[in-house]
Amino acid sequence: MGPLHGIRVLELGSFIAGPFAGQLLADYGAEVIKVEPPRTGDPMRRWGITKDGESLWWPAIGRNKKSVTVDLRDARGQEVVRDLAASCDVVVENFRPGTMARWGLDYPALRAANPGIVVVHVSGFGQTGPNSGEAGFGSVAEAVGGIRHTTGSPGDTPARTGISLGDSLASLFAVIGTLAALTERGRSGLGQEVDVAIYESVFALMESILADYHAGGVLRTRSGSVLPGVAPSNVYPTADGAQVVIAANADTVFARLAGAMGRPELARDPRYATHQARGARMAELDALISAWTATRKSDDLIEELRRHGVPVGRINTAASILTDPHFAARDMILWRSTGHGADLPMNGVVPKFSRTPGEVERTGPALGADTDAVLTALAGASAERLARLHADGVV
Repeated sequence: MGPLHGIRVLELGSFIAGPFAGQLLADYGAEVIKVEPPRTGDPMRRWGITKDGESLWWPAIGRNKKSVTVDLRDARGQEVVRDLAASCDVVVENFRPGTMARWGLDYPALRAANPGIVVVHVSGFGQTGPNSGEAGFGSVAEAVGGIRHTTGSPGDTPARTGISLGDSLASLFAVIGTLAALTERGRSGLGQEVDVAIYESVFALMESILADYHAGGVLRTRSGSVLPGVAPSNVYPTADGAQVVIAANADTVFARLAGAMGRPELARDPRYATHQARGARMAELDALISAWTATRKSDDLIEELRRHGVPVGRINTAASILTDPHFAARDMILWRSTGHGADLPMNGVVPKFSRTPGEVERTGPALGADTDAVLTALAGASAERLARLHADGVV
């Protein structure tokens, strides 16, 4: 009984940007019906690291969803989807703009049968504008949105963050837009379209880069592990090979760090006593701190700094997260059985709700596992119609 219990979502599309939005809505209790191509399904079923030919990501990104197979390129399949949409609150799709219209599944067509429907589009460049019709994967949108220019080390090629950041950001904005549109529908009774561009989702996070350049004459670029002019705030080594981030750039916090180091005089030293002075001597200050942290094991170092009130955190890997007691205490590592009986760990539900918590009741379903039940209950399909659709490969 999550907070979105009673909301029905029809998920169209594949890969990450649309389906991750569907996963989040399902985490919060929405009934999410995922439409996939017959026989092949969403490529995410085989994407990334696989075991026995199946993706280890699919159980999570497909969790809590129902799988319905429909050939969207067949007129009969398009009719089925229109019938389903008539009883849904939300449609989430991430096809190239114009595709839904060619299939007779655009907003005007869906609204005709369901005036309250919210149609959420996720695309590389949005539904309008000169680039709207271009193919736009998340990696390209990250470049266009500006974040690739600021990611990596100075002088190096702009770097990827290591995850599909652009797609995931678009999914978050798709969920935000969905919730905002549903809230407004509660007042007006009417649905609307929500247009999420991946490059804009990236650009929305780019802070004040335009004003910095236009008014301040500063073009932000790659700075590696540091924030220019802010120190100490960097990655530091430990005696057991782990790395930690210490953020002690405020004057009072730096004084606490100096105390933890047994060097309280550093906080009074004119070279390090102020924010501006520390920023100007970032390299020498980081070298001084690194020499100290390198003599401590990571667990002991973290405990000592926390005792002194200094913000510190281990640079975690999957291996260390699996044994982290804080992750476990907050249900951020969920062990769930897959369709093959294997238990897999996956990320927990974010955020936490005090009264209507999100749940993961089901991992990614087998392809088409819910086709007949959903089409019978929501699309009014008779046994005879289903038999013909199956025979013709439409579902």
